[in-house]
Amino acid sequence: MNATVSALNVAPTTASHAVTQRLPSAAQLKQQLPLSEPLHKLVQAQRQAIRNILGGVDDRLLIVVGPCSIHDPQSALEYASHLAALSREVSEDMLLVMRAYIEKPRTTVGWKGLAYDPHLDGSDDMTHGLTLSRELMIEMLRMGLAVATELLQPIAAGYFDDLLSWAAIGARTTESQIHREMASGLDLPVGFKNGTDGGVAIACDAMRSAAHSHRHFGVDEQGHPAIVLTPGNPDTHLVLRGGHSGPNFSHTHVANARAGLEKNGIPARLMVDCSHANSGKDPLRQPDVFNDVLEQRLGGDRSLIGMMLESHLFEGCQPLSGHLRYGVSVTDGCLGWDATETLLRAAASELRQQRTRSRVIG
Repeated sequence: MNATVSALNVAPTTASHAVTQRLPSAAQLKQQLPLSEPLHKLVQAQRQAIRNILGGVDDRLLIVVGPCSIHDPQSALEYASHLAALSREVSEDMLLVMRAYIEKPRTTVGWKGLAYDPHLDGSDDMTHGLTLSRELMIEMLRMGLAVATELLQPIAAGYFDDLLSWAAIGARTTESQIHREMASGLDLPVGFKNGTDGGVAIACDAMRSAAHSHRHFGVDEQGHPAIVLTPGNPDTHLVLRGGHSGPNFSHTHVANARAGLEKNGIPARLMVDCSHANSGKDPLRQPDVFNDVLEQRLGGDRSLIGMMLESHLFEGCQPLSGHLRYGVSVTDGCLGWDATETLLRAAASELRQQRTRSRVIG
């Protein structure tokens, strides 16, 4: 299992031997593409802003929005430029965070994301994928955007952890001890999604685990096997994304989730993913979910701290092929930018009006 070759296109000689290729270490890539001091301070400020929202110090709504996955750098940066402009416009009412997903979980097989296969052709040029992904995230930071992703492969996390203001642990990996250990060592807020069954018990266990210190097997920044000691992460929260039985964003679902968190001694702070099972996997239903949750928030439910939206330049999705439409997702279907902008502007207006009314009454 330890045969080493110099290129990925060299096939294994027998079915029992894996082919490996050495990657640059996380430290090497960070040295090649460093985070400048001004951007480092920006990331720290963005993380603190999200922590303030989680703690109720900041009453803005946290919105993680962007493509289901990034497959085309040009369209991703065009989307980011639109989002950056809108972010400045609604900054008093919302904190917009760019969804920069460069890994995609697969139930069986399929395209695994930009970090794995940046050429979209099965060549799996992961060295280029890691480099390109880091370049894109840094460029988004230069636009002033906070950056978020789902952390799927713990080894890959070390290549981007200094750039992120928020991270998700997906429904398939929330139960994973390895991902709980990883989250316990991250110096940023982390959202754990409910399990694929729609229940919150697994996520509650995950948050309790991630809040504690762990000593576990891992790799250091130089890529060497290491014993990793983590301090514990106090800045986790629950993300409701629905399940096999259907959506879980209604007032009743939110109340039940809040009760489950409180029973486990976990701060009652929840985000709703408007996609996946909550929208019945129909991207055009995301605004309905969003507006329902917004009404709950406007109605006084302060445990609802934010939402997630899958959104790209143009709505829908497309299969990977030789003729891809620009700005259209190649994984889950997305809401188009025009509809996203309209939705977020309207929500910001409602939040602003409520804040104005509160000041008058106060």
